[in-house]
Amino acid sequence: MLVSFSEILAMAEKGGYAIPAFNVYNMETVMGVIAAAEAERAPIILQCYSRLFTNEEGYYLAPVILAAAKKATVPVCFHLDHGAGEREVERALRAGATGIMIDASTLPLEENIAATRAVCERCSYIGVAVEGELGHIGSTKDEKVSDYTDPAEAARYARETGVGALAIMVGTAHGRYKQAPKLDIDRIRTIKELTGLPLVLHGGSGVPDEEITAAIAAGIRKINFGTDLCYSFLDAVFATSREKVGIDLFMKEAVASVSAFATSKIRLLGAAGRA
Repeated sequence: MLVSFSEILAMAEKGGYAIPAFNVYNMETVMGVIAAAEAERAPIILQCYSRLFTNEEGYYLAPVILAAAKKATVPVCFHLDHGAGEREVERALRAGATGIMIDASTLPLEENIAATRAVCERCSYIGVAVEGELGHIGSTKDEKVSDYTDPAEAARYARETGVGALAIMVGTAHGRYKQAPKLDIDRIRTIKELTGLPLVLHGGSGVPDEEITAAIAAGIRKINFGTDLCYSFLDAVFATSREKVGIDLFMKEAVASVSAFATSKIRLLGAAGRA
């Protein structure tokens, strides 16, 4: 069933677990994640990266996500990930997204607040909750790691923007880690206490299980998985025999691989059996 961002976050807050948010890129990745969610009876988020709405892929992928969500017997939210600006937000909303992220984290605090508040106001007209980001969550390829999110600034950001969820920088990054990250769990706990918001952990791929568990206990309610989902798909594609020329048959192993990956994260986050 298709649900809103605020609805699915409320489920996680009440249950004390985290919603796994999977970045999907085609029909097969959607199929794999949905199969795992159904089998595990878990609420999930299907996300589209902002680039897909900057370009044309989102136009074609959104109907697939919506069809899968509406057919599913578990709660599914359709979310825009790292919205780059008003254009991407507008396109995602028109495509049926039930959750929006605006990422103005590279801007100075005042500008980040203003840009995020504008999107929150716009989305409030149609009842769509917004995820913001404070403390830029960069890439594992970056030469310099961004400063961690300041708890006092997070409290102000929450008050002045109206976000429904907050992505914070506490030691993760996007991509594959050369060395497993160590999360600042105390910082997560403090930000949770000061903001009262569901907190979001980006760069979930490759984070040790014990760090994930501790982060959830401290207040993380949504964790993003993109890189490792892509690898689960691509590794299966590259291993599949080229003798299979029927694309639907060729993709079955890739779908199963994505499903196995999603299942492992659903269980790790405590989302299994919560639907």
